[in-house]
Amino acid sequence: MTDASHTPSGQESGKTSSFGFRDVDAKEKVRMVRGVFDSVASNYDLMNDLMSAGVHRLWKDAAAAKLNPRPGETILDVAGGTGDMSRRYSKMARAAQLRMGGDDARVIVLDYNAEMIMAGVHKGGEPEMSWTVGDAMALPLPDASVDAYSISFGIRNVADVSQALREARRVLKPGGRFLCLEFSRPTASAVRKAYDAWSFHAIPRIGGWVAKDRDSYQYLVESIRRFPDQPTFKRMIEEAGFSRVTVTNLSGGVAAIHHGWAI
Repeated sequence: MTDASHTPSGQESGKTSSFGFRDVDAKEKVRMVRGVFDSVASNYDLMNDLMSAGVHRLWKDAAAAKLNPRPGETILDVAGGTGDMSRRYSKMARAAQLRMGGDDARVIVLDYNAEMIMAGVHKGGEPEMSWTVGDAMALPLPDASVDAYSISFGIRNVADVSQALREARRVLKPGGRFLCLEFSRPTASAVRKAYDAWSFHAIPRIGGWVAKDRDSYQYLVESIRRFPDQPTFKRMIEEAGFSRVTVTNLSGGVAAIHHGWAI
């Protein structure tokens, strides 16, 4: 996700976007999502534990390994939140540098929400990391300026997903890598029923008890169900100009990694 004072591109007047199970004006969604993350920023890591029963750490490890950070690369971590993925990328790039030599990597944490960025800065970072507030639909970066683009558990909160994908394609260098880690659609009906029961009934209730914010957690679980399934999202990535797009299901499709190339 990302931010700022200007109106992001892709938010034409009258355009609607999903906010949980409701359809709202796209510009209004931006404001509403900002409110959600203002509310949950101080409990963001707890939120991820509640949403995934703690398994998000393993999913993030798998996604970072898939991205395979390398020395000298510029990696853009969109919707970077408190920097969990960027810390992984930084450490992996540094370990590769010790083996292979080369220049330091640069990892840019970009998020729409200043509260999230401040929470991440307070948590601490790695030498390769820098922090910025910015908009996934209007990235504050030149064309063909990054080697890898990552967005984890954030793209479903963007008002115009297709516009965000086009922006990802724009800023990637030829041969650059795109990676999205997101909650997705369980492939087995038994897993889907069990996860729906957990997410719709337990997560908002626990969010109310622990974070004193049931409504934000209700939105988050609804937003998962409104997000396109794996094949549909794969087609959207291809339509944005990416090639060799693959899907890796995690925990039976509760989450999925979509990976593609800017070639």
